[in-house]
Parts: sequence; structure tokens; C-alpha cells
Amino acid sequence: MTLTVRKAVRGDLPALLAIYENARRFMQTHGNPTQWPAGYPGAARLTAEIDRGVCHVVTGAGEIQAVFCLIPGEDPTYRQIEDGAWPEDVPYATIHRLASAGQVGGIGRFCIDWCLQQGLPLRADTHADNIYMQRALTATGFVRCGTIYTEDGTPRLAYYHRRAD
Repeated sequence: MTLTVRKAVRGDLPALLAIYENARRFMQTHGNPTQWPAGYPGAARLTAEIDRGVCHVVTGAGEIQAVFCLIPGEDPTYRQIEDGAWPEDVPYATIHRLASAGQVGGIGRFCIDWCLQQGLPLRADTHADNIYMQRALTATGFVRCGTIYTEDGTPRLAYYHRRAD
């Protein structure tokens, strides 16, 4: 199956909400019951990210197979890092809210590889119980740098990748 990445549009919203619901159910049944509470990320946040042009979808076989946000610029939750440090202080982009429809194996790595090709070093974070995202990040060359805290104060493992020049 050929996969392509494009910016999400408002018309994608129902499919994106369904993918996130599927991802929440998957996480809850695979040892990660608290990372994304019910309704997260929600229509309002997704609509805002679509309108900002930072929400992307992966399409294949005529359907949306995955969704993620690639957000350039400083992420306020990454200003403070514990139990480590960012390896460098340079402009970066952050991968957020990567979720799969569950139909294509390796799609997380596909999304991350696409993000790496966009020209900036990358940061990402994930819940300590999200083994699948941790594996995808380390398999694509990310290194764990410490712990950050989300807007609601919950800890996340913080990762960094310096893109190849």
C-alpha cells in the first residue's frame, strides 16, 4: 500500500476523532490506560491544529491511516526537563498526538521518518506506559533526554533527534 502525508482539513475531523478513539481503546487494553483521557484530544483542539496547518494525516488505500501533529517552534512544556537535559538548544519541531487507525504495521515509524525529513531537529514525549511509541522513537534514532511535564502536570518521557544534515 502506498502511503502519503498531507495536511489535515476540517472535513477529516470525524475520521480523526474515530482514530483517536481507537487509539485510546488500544492503549487502555495494552497497558497504557491513562495517557489520553476520554475525549482527548477533542474536536476543538484538532480544529485549531488543522487551522494552524500543523495537523497531518497519512492516507493509504483511499482512507486515513494515521494522524499526527508536527509543530515547529518552542513547546512551553519542554522548557523544564528533569533527570537529564536537551543535547542542544536550537530551533526544533515537536511531534504530538500520533495515532494510527490500526490497519498498517509500522505506520508510527513512517510518520516519524516523514517528520525527520522536514528539516528541523525533533522533540517528542510519551507516557512511561506507552511502550509502542517508545519503540517507534528509539527505532528511528531518537534518544531519551529526561522527563518533562504536560500542561496538566503529568510526567512524560522526553526524546530528541538531531536530523541528518
